[in-house]
Amino acid sequence: LQKSLCETFGADRYSRARKEVLTYMFSRPMQMALYFCTGVLDDETLFHHYALNVPFYTHFTSPIRRYADIVVHRLLSASLGARCPIKMEKEAIQKQADHCNDRKMASKRVQELSVDLFFSVFVRVRP
Repeated sequence: LQKSLCETFGADRYSRARKEVLTYMFSRPMQMALYFCTGVLDDETLFHHYALNVPFYTHFTSPIRRYADIVVHRLLSASLGARCPIKMEKEAIQKQADHCNDRKMASKRVQELSVDLFFSVFVRVRP
């Protein structure tokens, strides 16, 4: 798939834009990851990472980037005994996760609309 995509991009002045748009359009249907508090879910199969094929998975990046990552860092640190346990009920943590998911979905939707607008303009001005 990657090889055929690269051939489709071409080598003209629009090749980079074509690459960005096509790569985005192919990855768009993929399911987005969701934040959740493990303590509120009974079904452990929901912790499974499909692509990596591992039964338990968590993900976080630098805690300066997203609030969800800060929460994961704090929970992981507390579970390892490096800091005091967080004094939040699991339902409150899940409420935070739901809020982060809502904001992430809204951000993704704005990004999609922006790409659609760019693509429309690109198609319109291209001879």
